[in-house]
Formats: sequence, structure tokens, C-alpha cells
Amino acid sequence: MSQQGGRPTGPEDDWWGQLYDDSTGDTGPTAVPDSLDDRYASAAGTVGRPEGDPGGEPPADDRPPWWAAPERRDVPEPRGHRGQRSVPGPRTGAAAGATGADGAATDSRPGGGLSAAGPPRDLPDPEVPPPPPPDAASALPPPPPQFLPSLPPRARPPRDDANRVPRAASDAPAPAPGHVGSGPPTYEAEPAALPPADPDALDGLVADTVLEGARYGACTLRAVSTRGDAARHRGDPRRDALLVARFGAGEQALVLVAMATGARATAGTHRAAAQVCRWIGRAVGRSHARLAEDLHAARRGDLKSGLHRLTDRSLGRLRAEAAEQGLAPHEYAASLRCLLLPAAPGCRTRVFFGVGAGGLFRLRDGVWQDLEPRSGEVTGDPVVGFGSPPSQTPHGDRLTMDLGVTAPAGPHATGPGEPSREPFRFRASVARPGDVLLMCSTGLAEPLRGERELGELLARRWADAEPPGLAAFLADSGAGVEGYADDRTAAAVWEA
Repeated sequence: MSQQGGRPTGPEDDWWGQLYDDSTGDTGPTAVPDSLDDRYASAAGTVGRPEGDPGGEPPADDRPPWWAAPERRDVPEPRGHRGQRSVPGPRTGAAAGATGADGAATDSRPGGGLSAAGPPRDLPDPEVPPPPPPDAASALPPPPPQFLPSLPPRARPPRDDANRVPRAASDAPAPAPGHVGSGPPTYEAEPAALPPADPDALDGLVADTVLEGARYGACTLRAVSTRGDAARHRGDPRRDALLVARFGAGEQALVLVAMATGARATAGTHRAAAQVCRWIGRAVGRSHARLAEDLHAARRGDLKSGLHRLTDRSLGRLRAEAAEQGLAPHEYAASLRCLLLPAAPGCRTRVFFGVGAGGLFRLRDGVWQDLEPRSGEVTGDPVVGFGSPPSQTPHGDRLTMDLGVTAPAGPHATGPGEPSREPFRFRASVARPGDVLLMCSTGLAEPLRGERELGELLARRWADAEPPGLAAFLADSGAGVEGYADDRTAAAVWEA
């Protein structure tokens, strides 16, 4: 071939003629039979061992596990598929030698329509009914083995079982009975009617029960205020109010428990009880640093005079509120009882103060002691936990200077036409390990003094035992007594 495209002129162009002459056959087509089985056998021989080689390891079984495609043995072979061929799988051993002359693999197993690779996949089965919907747990397929527990479930051991000493059955406290005394209470214990609500004063609604608890220093506190059975039956609001607050932090912190009871048979006195609790809480909170110092130093005289002043100020605001509403002072009044607990572990002084009826008890060595200060016990020699130093020595020497200042009106002084006021009550006691100090309203104080079985019940459940939980304390303090159906508010302190 020349550069000008003419005829070949010499022997150097013979390669062109040999390549493109008519005598040279095409390299593409082949005389060997070409089918799908032949191509698959060629590829299998290329990537695996040669055909007909009996040695070596058998190929890995690529069938899905038993739990992914469960074999249905009870379903007969569908008609119309006998003899239907599928794409053959790898042929090994005798299966490879069973290839026919036309290159197609034959099946030696009965049924004829299945290849050596196993049952056909992805083939529809028109005559097999669809599986039922999984409406029951038994119709669901079994989960994979890795999700099945390897061991049967065991019962969970109790917490701290290695370090806890098991309690004997006789030492475990029995559940609190529904009532004590000669007969059941007049009203059922569960709430029946709700108090009426004002849509424009929903913030004045009072909950049926209030629970509170804390642990500071060496004492554990439990407090509860619950509506009485009579109020639950009639649908009256709870007249008792409860406030538990902590002021300060660290060892200088002070815990205040305040409870108040509104006047009986007067509408709206539950608001008076809540107000006086908030007012005394605000007054104590603003003076908590000075009160904590007096508690740590055991200055009983300073504590009594200071708390008396704060109490009178709070009750005075309550009388002013009654005047603004056009009510008499006794129509918008409430009794007030408070307990001060220092958070310092080394201080075991517990201070009670307040105005009005109620109860203050101490459980020591399994015996209840009535510590309620009497109204006449306002002077005299100082005793452990109560009283103030006398104004002069036995020889007549005065301990303070007489500055000629007129003394303020006493707790019994009243205006013209006003009923006599309740005296201020104060007691500071030193707790011992194992003591239980109980402050309560008249709803619990009266049955404790009037029904001996109630005191015995609480002594059995609270003496020589760990402090109860909130639910257990609610059940203990709510034990019914025949003839007593008022609101109950109580605060108990366990000494470690």
C-alpha cells in the first residue's frame, strides 16, 4: 500500500492481502455449541476447580439459614410446575458428570423440576394459600437465634443483698390498719366530693393531701396535711395549711415547718391558714441568719422574744386582712404552729413556737410524752428546753437595766369588745438519738390524747425503726378513729 492510495507495487504490501483476503475466516464465531449452560460451566471452571475434579473441599452452601426461609414440608409440590426448568447452580461431583450431550444439566432427584442448587427461588406459587395475618404471637416466625436468651430468666435479687441483713418476718412492721378503737369511723376514708371552685380564683384551690419530706443533719423529716373525712364527705376544702421551707445553705441552713388551721364553721378560713403560713415563712426567712446563730448558741431567751415578735406581726396582718374584708377578727382567724430545725449535724436543738391549739409529743424509749406548753407556763425558773431566765436573782438583784420603757401589750391584751387571744407558746428541746418529735394540729392531737390505741399503734410503728417513707407515713398518720373526722396535719422528726 502506497502513500497515494494506489495498488500495491511490491512484496512489502503482502501483509495487507493476507489480513483482508477472502480466504481468512472470521475469528468471532466458533463451531463449538454455545448455550447458557456452556457459558456457566466455563465461568465456573475459571473461578473454581476444574470440572470433574473429585478432590478438594465442597463449595460453601449459599442457601439462607433455616430461620430466614423456613422449609415447608407439609405443602405438596404444586401441579403445573413439574418439569419446569430453572437456572442451574454449580455442578460438582456426580452432578457435573450428569450433563447431557446437548450441554444441559439433568436432575436425578424425584420430582424432576428441581435443580442441584436446591428449591427454586422467587417463583410464584398460585395454589398455595397466603399465610394468615399475624394476629397472634404463635403465627409469627421464630426470631433469629442471636436474639433468643441463652439461659432461662432468673428472679432479680434484691438490692444490696450482700450487705443487707435479712429482717425476720416477726420484725417487719405490719401494714397500718384502716382504723383503731371500738368501731369504724363515721365517714369513709376515701374522698367523695370535691370543693366548689370559682373560675376566676382557681389559684385558691386547695389539694386534698400534701406530703413533704427531707433529711438534714441528724434528723429526718416527714410532713403531711390531709383533708378530714367529714370535709371529704361534704365537699369542703381542707382548712389546714402546711409549709416546709429551707433558708440558707450548709450548716447555717434552717428548716421551717409551719402549719395552720382556719377557724371552724367560717367560709374562706382555709385562705387565712395559707396566708399566715406564708407570712411567718417570709418573716423567718428574712431573719434566718440571726435565728441560726441563736440556735447554735442555745440562746433560749433571744429565740423566744424574737419568734414571739415575728408571730405577733404575722397574726396582726391576718387581723388587718379581716378588717379589710369587713369581717370580725375571729371570723378570719387561724391557729399557727411552727418548728425550727437546724441543718448542722452537731446541733440537736429543736424549737417549737406558735399560737393556738394542737399537739407537741415526743416518743422516747417507746413511750409518748406530751410536751405541749401550757398557757400559764410563761415565767419561772428556766428548765431544759423551755422558759426564760428570771428577771432577778433570788436575792432581789435585777439582771437587766430598767430603762423606763413601757412594756408592749401582752399576749392576753385585747381591744374593747374583742375575745381573748391565745397565748404565745414556746419550747426549745434537746433531742437524743432515737427520739421522734411529733408536732400536729388538733385533728391528730385530740385522737392521740383520747384514743390510747392510736398512740400504741404509732409507737409500735415508729419506735426502734427507720423513718417510714412518705406513703407509709401518710397511712400511719391517717389511721381512722371513731368520732374524729377533722383535717389532720402532722410533722415528725426522727433523730439518728
